[in-house]
Amino acid sequence: MKKNLVRLSVVLALLYSLPILGQEREKFALYKPAENAKMALDSAISEAARQGKHVFVQIGGNWCSWCARFHDLATKDKQVDSAIQKNFVVYHLNYSKENKNPEILKQLEFPQRFGFPVFIILDSKGRRLHTQNSSYLEEGKGYSKEKVISFLNDWAPAAFQPEQYKNY
Repeated sequence: MKKNLVRLSVVLALLYSLPILGQEREKFALYKPAENAKMALDSAISEAARQGKHVFVQIGGNWCSWCARFHDLATKDKQVDSAIQKNFVVYHLNYSKENKNPEILKQLEFPQRFGFPVFIILDSKGRRLHTQNSSYLEEGKGYSKEKVISFLNDWAPAAFQPEQYKNY
């Protein structure tokens, strides 16, 4: 009898938590499977050129827990958010069963080979500067703030200014 009561308690606890888990998943909706990704990416590139920034392309999907973890760090940590806002126009490129955006991924030289999320840095003319396997930025069950900030600084527009290297 005691075993059955414990089992019932576990089952009820799991059933009770399912709606909560579903609600969390619904809140994460950065990626737009139906979006015309080519037009949206072109718009991000134009905006980066206008602002003198690079484009930070985060490829993933609303199904991706690591995408959500990165988004949390990028938006909730003031230093990470500031580094992104100062240097990049951000675009979230969808990869899901509804739309894998194969033409853009081909153009970007198949970054999906690194898993998701994968980060692409484009200059203000749309040239790919770097593809980042996001697993190198992970720490525990999230991302290392220090590694992320270092990555962002390494690929910010200022890192490409010749005067940065006069003493080298």
